Amino acid sequence: MAAIGAQVQRADTGDALARARQRAALLPDLLVEARRIMNTVNTGWHGRRKSGVGESFWQFRPYTEGEAVSRIDWRRSARDDRTYIRDQEWEAAHTVWLWADPSPSMLFKSEQAHVSKESRALVLILALDELLSRSGERIGYPDVADPSSSRNGAERLATLLSHTTKLPAKPDLSKVRRFSDVVLVSDFLEPVEETVALLQQLAHAGARAHLIEVFDPAEEDFPYRRRTEFIDPETGASITFGRAQDYAEDYRRLFFARRHTLSDYCKRIGWSYTINRTDRLASDALVSVHMNMTASIGYQRGGS
Repeated sequence: MAAIGAQVQRADTGDALARARQRAALLPDLLVEARRIMNTVNTGWHGRRKSGVGESFWQFRPYTEGEAVSRIDWRRSARDDRTYIRDQEWEAAHTVWLWADPSPSMLFKSEQAHVSKESRALVLILALDELLSRSGERIGYPDVADPSSSRNGAERLATLLSHTTKLPAKPDLSKVRRFSDVVLVSDFLEPVEETVALLQQLAHAGARAHLIEVFDPAEEDFPYRRRTEFIDPETGASITFGRAQDYAEDYRRLFFARRHTLSDYCKRIGWSYTINRTDRLASDALVSVHMNMTASIGYQRGGS
């Protein structure tokens, strides 16, 4: 039997300390990669700026009838034939929760992939943290860190994750409040009903979610032929098929049905659903999520 893929850095899932050490060993390199990817999309974040209550100068713009006279900048107006308003930049911090799935299935990496699903998920989370932190947002991570503002947010989060012995399979979302944004990065291979129940909890809290499905090319393409043994990374249970190719069509049907169900649920309530194969660029997913979050945060601020 030829091996198509395997769990990387595999350890006894019951050994929380060993698992934490593996995660800690990964994070320094992943932090560097996250910052590299973040720099490729960083230019788009200026679009989130808007006028509002704050101390930082943003722009001068022509005065329009009906605006408060107290907002006129007389010094700037004296240099021209027009009257100008001095706009300040909106500085109300927004709360964003980030979460990367720590389950054993995220360790999978096939021959076609560049990295494991876990590595890709952590890179995306760290890159988002870096982007959002530089914009002054309050970043939290369920079960690890309460929301706070920090200019070195990604480094702070990487340090906290490296010292966390055990992360629960599901995030504790009880602290998520209305108007917060929540980014969930996972392969979402658990039963769809469980994922929907988690999303309903966020919907009831009045939050907005952005799902990033990270998956290995072998999980989507099903390249298995002839006699193949499949092992459940969560339970260790295994099953062997004499002709794996006979099950390809049924597998793909179920694989895409799960994705469509989750994607349709998100779109129906105005959330976003992004997919990212581990043999493709992480920046693709980051750009997509960045655009969706920009629209989300801008709307919530503008309406508050």
